Amino acid sequence: MKVVRGLSLLGVVAMTLALANGFINGDFFVDGGELFANPWGIVSLVDLYVGFSLFAIWMYVKESNKWMAVVWIVLLMVLGFFTGALYLLIKSLQATTIQELLLPTKKEA
Repeated sequence: MKVVRGLSLLGVVAMTLALANGFINGDFFVDGGELFANPWGIVSLVDLYVGFSLFAIWMYVKESNKWMAVVWIVLLMVLGFFTGALYLLIKSLQATTIQELLLPTKKEA
């Protein structure tokens, strides 16, 4: 679990820095236009959103509160794997085993 926690924390930090750099130094609409103009930019976006969708399936299965799962999934689609890394970090801190981390959370009675 230490490796999962460490890598997810590293992901949160890396994504925080990358997002900050993008917002400070970039122009979302101009840079996005360049991305869409490049065939490999489109391939990258398709690849990214396929990954988001697969991760979102796990989030939905994992969460016992489906409304909370939807909130996490929307955040994932907007903020990217900053959200994915944060979600994994939180869930890994709540879990004691890898099975508990990966399998659906049981509802409290």
